[in-house]
Amino acid sequence: MMLSVQMVFDYFMDSLSFRKLVRTLISGALLGGLAGCGSLQKDINVPLPAYANQLVVECYLENGRTPRLAVTESVPYLDDGQAAAAGSYLLKLPNGQNVQLPTDVAAKLTLPNGRTMNLVFRPGLDAATGKYYTHIGTGPITARAGQQFALDAQDQRGRHVTGTTVVPTFIPIDSVKYKFNTQTDTSRRAYFMTKWTDPGATTDFYRLMLHKGRPSNNSETDNDIRDRLFNGQSYAQVTRYRFRPYDTITATLYHVDSLYFDFRQSVRDARNANGNPFSQPSAIHNTVQGGIGVFTVLVKDQKVLILK
Repeated sequence: MMLSVQMVFDYFMDSLSFRKLVRTLISGALLGGLAGCGSLQKDINVPLPAYANQLVVECYLENGRTPRLAVTESVPYLDDGQAAAAGSYLLKLPNGQNVQLPTDVAAKLTLPNGRTMNLVFRPGLDAATGKYYTHIGTGPITARAGQQFALDAQDQRGRHVTGTTVVPTFIPIDSVKYKFNTQTDTSRRAYFMTKWTDPGATTDFYRLMLHKGRPSNNSETDNDIRDRLFNGQSYAQVTRYRFRPYDTITATLYHVDSLYFDFRQSVRDARNANGNPFSQPSAIHNTVQGGIGVFTVLVKDQKVLILK
C-alpha cells in the first residue's frame, strides 16, 4: 500500500499536535500541583510528656586520692538550658554550655571499715584530670582489691541516689613499644603497642588510653576492651602509624568492672544515636540506683615513653 506525501504530512502534524497537547496538559497539572502544595503544610503542636528532673552523679574513686563527686541535674531533651530549677543554679562552662548544679545535695561515702566520710559541697576543677566536681571528701582514701565502697547522695526534694562498687585487682602493663615507618621526611610516623597479661580465672574488662603530653589532655585513643578473645593470655593493643618523632606518649591501663564497661558502652551508643533519625534510642546503663550516672573505683597502671 502506497502512502501519499500529503497523508504522511497530515499524520506527522496530527502526531505533533497530540504530543504538544499532552505536554500542555502535563505541564498544567504539575503547575497546579505545585501551586496547591502550600495547602498541604500544617503546623502541629505535639504535647510532650511531663519530665521529672533526676540527679546525675559521677564519682571515680582512686587509691591515695581525696574523693571528688560531680552532681548535676538532668533536663528534658528539648530544654534550652536557660532556666534553673528550684534549688539549683546554672554553671556556664568555657564551651558555652550551661549545667544545672543542685545546691541542696548532701553526699557521703561509706568506707570498707564501715565509717562514713562526708562529701562537702565545694565546686571546683580537678587540676589532675581537668574535670569539674561539686563535692569533695575530707582526705585521701585507701582502696585495696576486693574492698567495697558505697555512695549516698540526696537532696531536700526527695531525690535519693545510691550505689556500691568493689575495687578491681591491679593489672600491670608488661611493656610499651613503638616502631617508625620507613619514611624519612615529615611523613615519618610510629605505631604504639601496649602489652599486658590477662588473668585466666575471671572475665575481665579494660580501658586503655593513650595521651600525648600530659594525661589531663584529650586522649589520642580511648578503647574499651574485654578479654573474650584472649582470656588468660598476653595481649597487645597496637595503634596505626600516627605518632611523630619526639612525642611523649603516656599509656594508661584501667582494669574495670562489668558495670563500668557497660556504662561506657551505653554512653557511646547514646551519643552516636543522638540526632541520627535512623538509629534507635539508647538507654544509659547506670551503675547507681535512684538517678543517673556512674560510681566506680579506678585501678590503673601507667607507662611513659618518648618516641626518638
